[in-house]
Amino acid sequence: MTKVSEVSNKDVTTTSSESKLSRRDFFRKTAVYSAGAIAAANVVSPVKVKADDPAIINEAPWGQKLGDPVDKNLYGIPSPYEHNNIRRTHSLFSSGDYYASVSMCPIHESEGIVTPNGLFFTRDHGGTAHVDPNEWRLMICGDKVKKEIVLTLDDLKRYPSESRIYFIECPANGAPEWRGPQFNSLQFMKGLMSAAEWTGVMLKTILEDVGLEKDAVWMLAEGSDNASNPRTIPVEKALDDVMVVWAQNGEALRPEQGYPVRLIVPGWEGNLNTKWLRRLEFSDKPWHSKEETSKYTMVQKGGKAIRYFWVNEVNSVITSPCPEKPWTHLKKGDMVEIEGLAWTGHGTITGVDISFDGGDNWVEASLKGLVLPKSWTRFSYVTKWDGKPLLLASRARDDFGNIQPTIDQETEAVGVESVYHRNAIVTWEITKEGVCNNVQIRKHNKA
Repeated sequence: MTKVSEVSNKDVTTTSSESKLSRRDFFRKTAVYSAGAIAAANVVSPVKVKADDPAIINEAPWGQKLGDPVDKNLYGIPSPYEHNNIRRTHSLFSSGDYYASVSMCPIHESEGIVTPNGLFFTRDHGGTAHVDPNEWRLMICGDKVKKEIVLTLDDLKRYPSESRIYFIECPANGAPEWRGPQFNSLQFMKGLMSAAEWTGVMLKTILEDVGLEKDAVWMLAEGSDNASNPRTIPVEKALDDVMVVWAQNGEALRPEQGYPVRLIVPGWEGNLNTKWLRRLEFSDKPWHSKEETSKYTMVQKGGKAIRYFWVNEVNSVITSPCPEKPWTHLKKGDMVEIEGLAWTGHGTITGVDISFDGGDNWVEASLKGLVLPKSWTRFSYVTKWDGKPLLLASRARDDFGNIQPTIDQETEAVGVESVYHRNAIVTWEITKEGVCNNVQIRKHNKA
């Protein structure tokens, strides 16, 4: 057991050289113990540092001067050293411009299960609308509503609020991979999703107030931007867990996320989560809008399309390592944590398996942190890398009995004609140098 020396309440003054010697002596005495303790704990091996490392021996320059005054940035900003942790765009996802386009979340840099508002992925059909909250109105109407109403933002906030953590995923997440590997980048492969804590009112609370007719079967959600993005949603879902929200991660929605009010439809296609919400209309028939007929349908092998294909299927991906975060810094025998994200629109993740050989054999990973329904779930597996090439993959399962399919299984079921709802297992090739590449493992090809 290490003894802790007692220090009297006397002032101690040292010279700069004495201070450096003390730090050097402390570092030399504790380096071996610290490395041994970490290794014994069966976690990632520490980086070996020389005893004369200037970062240890010398006073840090930021500790020798005053920092910024507290009123410099009245709205906080990230450290400039985090300049690579940003959303990214690509012309492949745009229609000749960046109005009807997307920006991808850097999920390889994400921590925990909540995405910062400034990094949350964006999908716009006609650019980001800037709405005056004083002029904003929400109309709840239709021949199946007993009491039609128009709400201001203040009216809406008089309803009792709730906060819940949910992910949002564009149904085209993973779309570039439908025929084969396209991007050697996790952000461009799976960055059309993010997760947040949403604050607002449960839609069922409002509907209990206005009342619905017994034959109200469908709800139309419409935005107030120039695209409006009208989508049909079953009343059954509206009365379940749909939210009308005005806040995200403890602050007002940002314009690109639908300020001042948007819809949250947990676990279902991202485009149903209508931004800049202005109208909820109820009927006994669906509306057959453009975004649910010519778009957002699952084209099958025979040419027919599945419509109203709402739920985002069980899915997972390893975020470390990935092409942006390879193992090139590791040496043979180093301990390393394999980490990733799992999610499902059906319910709750119950487990994730890891394969080191492209899916021939599997071991179970640990779920870490909060495990919530229709939210991101973190998984982890600590191992020792022997310096040999690997084919690293993850496979998630949920409490509805769904298991993430292989690419062969996915292709057999839905073909390659559609870019939507691609949830096949993602495989990383780890070379002997530690480089990470996006590959696909196919036992056969029936596309």
